[in-house]
Amino acid sequence: MKTGDIQHIELKYLELNDYQELKTAMISAYTNMPDSYWEEKHISTLIKKFPKGQAVIKINGEIAGCALSIIVNYDDFEDDHTYRDITGNYTFSTHSNDGDVLYGIDVFIKPAYRGLRLGRRLYDYRKELCEELNLKGITFGGRMPNYNLYAEDLKPKEYIEKVKRKEINDPVLNFQISNDFHPAKVMRGYLEGDKASGEFAILMEWDNIYYKKPSRKAATKKSNVRLGLIQWQMRPYNSLEELLNQAEYFIDAVAGYRSDFVLFPEFFNAPLMAKDNHLKTSDAIRKLARHTEAIVQQFSEFAITYNINIIAGSMPEIRDGRLYNVGYLCRRDGSTERYEKLHVTPDEAKVWGMQGGTELKTYDTDCGKIGILICYDSEFPELSRLLANEGMDILFVPFLTDTQNGYSRVRHCSQARAIENECYVAIAGSVGNLPNVENMDIQFAQSMVFTPCDFSFPTNGIKAEATPNTEMILIADVDLDLLKELNQFGAVKNLRDRRTDLFEVVRK
Repeated sequence: MKTGDIQHIELKYLELNDYQELKTAMISAYTNMPDSYWEEKHISTLIKKFPKGQAVIKINGEIAGCALSIIVNYDDFEDDHTYRDITGNYTFSTHSNDGDVLYGIDVFIKPAYRGLRLGRRLYDYRKELCEELNLKGITFGGRMPNYNLYAEDLKPKEYIEKVKRKEINDPVLNFQISNDFHPAKVMRGYLEGDKASGEFAILMEWDNIYYKKPSRKAATKKSNVRLGLIQWQMRPYNSLEELLNQAEYFIDAVAGYRSDFVLFPEFFNAPLMAKDNHLKTSDAIRKLARHTEAIVQQFSEFAITYNINIIAGSMPEIRDGRLYNVGYLCRRDGSTERYEKLHVTPDEAKVWGMQGGTELKTYDTDCGKIGILICYDSEFPELSRLLANEGMDILFVPFLTDTQNGYSRVRHCSQARAIENECYVAIAGSVGNLPNVENMDIQFAQSMVFTPCDFSFPTNGIKAEATPNTEMILIADVDLDLLKELNQFGAVKNLRDRRTDLFEVVRK
């Protein structure tokens, strides 16, 4: 049929009164397989058990193609199952509304309607149905009708590899792969009488990236996450209480917008060093470290009170006599976790005697898995790659930079981390001057939220940006499901396309 002859095309649920036309269509589609049509009782059973799983495409009112499906508990079957096994000896007793996988029983297009990409419409419908029903994915046994032409020379696995490399043309397998299905294994003796395939079939799978495992808990992980960034003004404070009051003001403001996270900058508590400015710089920062425990305790209480996850920038901390640059994740459920700056700058080591930390990890939250790298650590791509390998969705970077060139390093490296790791990156820094704090006298910052660069994201990879060198809060929403789409369907796939046969980033 020519496209000019099409007056109306529609996708509909299969009805029992369509049976005689359906039978005729199946006979015309499977000319090389005698008696290859479902009996009326089979179609009736499928429609009764799972009406949404049975779909037809009609062109000008005539059936052009059909897709039949059931839902199964896939763990009940071996990967070497047969067609007879999966259909319960053609009774479809294996169908379960509480199952976890959509299993494709049949899909065909009448010869007269081939070349119109109707099969893609049926496959897309199955994918949408799978997502709607929150199933793990779609599975079916794919025939290899051209395999008989190569069976004497090639084993099924070799045949599949040659098809994937485009050395052999198999329109069925090529079509399935182009629709994002991937071959999982070869099954022997799958469909009785399928001589063209040698009774072999390829177990084809499509993973539902939106699948959420059912939870018995009231709490669920969010996919749309709101970030609140504090672009902190460095100003004199007479006491720890004053600094905490200012911090609470910002937390309250960000929580008022129902943010899920609030991010403070690196060394946001540095103004408390002013009263110790008469001391050596290395002694003054150790005095500042005495406030860390109290700040963490208060921030943890704020997290509970304001129902928000707080990333408490960073602060100096002394452990076993050594000085570290650390921060704390204060979750809104009351739990806290510590993170460390692994790469201290030459200035931190020279002026303060600060040591680099040793622990790198991701953190589970009610809004996905996050990573936290303090300032200079963002400039080492291996760190964020390790976190990405562990499933990081959002990378938070609290930073402190005095000059624009220092800020540019953090800014551009952080944006690169978003692209190469297919994640969101939020950076927050301090602004203003501290004339009475040696080594912390000037600050430059522009807090930002970066995204990957693809069709579902801003073209420049910037979700939101603060006004440079101005005290303010920045609010931005990020969609974690878009990261899953990017990983599977992006114009480029930075994580999946890595040549791990040539290189690898590993922990020591």
